[in-house]
Amino acid sequence: MTEPLKDRWLRSGIELGDTILVHSNIKRTLIESRRAGLSISPTEILDSFLDAIGPTGTLLLPLFNFDFTSGLDFDIRNSPSQMGALTEAGRLHKDAVRTGHPIYSFAVIGNKSYQFKGVDNLSGYANDSPFGILKRLNGKIASLDLDDQNSMTFYHHIEEIKTVDYRYFKTFTGNYIDWNGVLSEKAYKLFVRDIERSVKTDVNPAGELLWKAGFYKGFRPKVDTGLRVINAVDMFNFVEKLIDDGKALGTLYSLES
Repeated sequence: MTEPLKDRWLRSGIELGDTILVHSNIKRTLIESRRAGLSISPTEILDSFLDAIGPTGTLLLPLFNFDFTSGLDFDIRNSPSQMGALTEAGRLHKDAVRTGHPIYSFAVIGNKSYQFKGVDNLSGYANDSPFGILKRLNGKIASLDLDDQNSMTFYHHIEEIKTVDYRYFKTFTGNYIDWNGVLSEKAYKLFVRDIERSVKTDVNPAGELLWKAGFYKGFRPKVDTGLRVINAVDMFNFVEKLIDDGKALGTLYSLES
């Protein structure tokens, strides 16, 4: 791999000045670099994304951590991301802003990070969540070497806004340690699948429809750079129509037998 990482991302759909949420599996990127005689770290991959979007761009990384749902404390200062090495590098970046939801928090770095500072949305996928802010900023979503099923959480934002009948709001209560180290009991919500109706998240069919409609730019997982990019508003509108047309079953979810 002799091509600079910045250039790989730029020819995969990222543009200078983008506000972009990046989901990632960096394993293949690291392996290919080592095979090419290069030694790179997750922090250097993070820097390559920041270089690609430039000083006017804004990078969002998911710091999702599900310990709160199991009754463990959440510490906004220290609870790690469970979404891989790139996201943890983002959490530790000196300029990162971390949003407040204890399950679906984000690291935000760059020009518009101030718009995410202090965000403490009650419901994980709501309009006042980073997903909604990303949409209002006409941002993009990128996925590196991951299929839709294992990356595109934005589907659940759309489902929550549409209040689909195969999901429901569930409240999780637990200990929350804030930026000042103060511990209190707090409650947050998630719009979860209805397991009593045997609902199974199954969004890869919708992903295929997005490819066919030309909304994804870049490359499929494990092909070339492995990075693809989509405009958040385009994705929202397309998936909203699937729901409105009664096509969610078979494209966004399935029923386990």
